[in-house]
Amino acid sequence: MKRQGTPSEIKKGSFIIIDNHPCRVVNVDSSAPGKHGHRKFRIDALSIFDKTRHTLVTPSHTKIEIPIVDKRQAQVLSLPSEDKVQVMDLENYETFELDIPEDMRGKLELNARIFYWEVLEKMVLQL
Repeated sequence: MKRQGTPSEIKKGSFIIIDNHPCRVVNVDSSAPGKHGHRKFRIDALSIFDKTRHTLVTPSHTKIEIPIVDKRQAQVLSLPSEDKVQVMDLENYETFELDIPEDMRGKLELNARIFYWEVLEKMVLQL
């Protein structure tokens, strides 16, 4: 799910969609308006899923897409492979598999509580 917003409401640490990638904002710069122009925003962000860098330069009056991030807790049920983990959501008891990010491999234990985010109908494991 996503909603519409304006560049002026984006702050460092917030979320934005750039080129169909949900991203976390790492830097926001704005330029002063010119004689006949509008103020422009430059937004630098890192993708939530693959950590690639994305940049958006846009006038202040344009609409941008902001993802709705659903932060949830789950319990580790099993570790079927080195890069997969089977978890159970602690609210609705749904079970599913998630990919384990490179920096978390070997750190997960059975029955541990973890956090995951659901963004644009995809799920990602968080520290």
